[in-house]
Amino acid sequence: MECILSDLGRMYQERNEALREVAQAHHEALLRLARAADFRDDDTGVHIVRIGFLAEALALLAGQTPQAAQMLRWAAPMHDIGKIGVPDHVLKKPGAYTPEERQIMNRHPLIGAQILGRSRIPLFQLAAEVAMNHHERWDGSGYPMGLAGAAIPLSGRIVAVVDFFDALTMDRCYRPALDDATALEMLTAQRGLAFDPHLVDLVLAHAGELIELRERINSDPPSFESMIDAS
Repeated sequence: MECILSDLGRMYQERNEALREVAQAHHEALLRLARAADFRDDDTGVHIVRIGFLAEALALLAGQTPQAAQMLRWAAPMHDIGKIGVPDHVLKKPGAYTPEERQIMNRHPLIGAQILGRSRIPLFQLAAEVAMNHHERWDGSGYPMGLAGAAIPLSGRIVAVVDFFDALTMDRCYRPALDDATALEMLTAQRGLAFDPHLVDLVLAHAGELIELRERINSDPPSFESMIDAS
């Protein structure tokens, strides 16, 4: 009997180790895709890393389980993976888009969902959900599907908020970074329009914590390898 129990214990441990290695491989594949998108967009830098950690933090504030929030941290950096399919003359254009160029640019959520969404792997499915929905707006005027309110998956709503705030507070090729107070004012102005009002309220109530998290990442950005190992 002891021998059987010992064998079962060893099999259980080996199974868990195999599942952990598979999950880590899935996470590594996503991060390498995120790096591919990063190389195409000169402005992003550590932005995609911050998006992951900020999305996790906001998910926890919104009442998500630690496991669900961690999954979102892994998936959120893939929000703009569809930009891989946007031609350089549009993606890297410094000025305003023409209507035709805007139409091309607005396809990147669909492209991202198509890249990721044909997988049966839950992490890839969540990343596809984020890619598809992070440009939807609370008032229904977003793209690509024109979803409104709670019809927008929570993952997309969370990433939309943190992406907006983080992008405002980073240097871009067409403008310097805005200060945090201005960015928070602009976020507040879009409460109930572009963004879930409850999520905006959470950001405002915990702005100090989220800004501190962002600054920790900026001062010591985790490498992709360390992020994989941390999974």
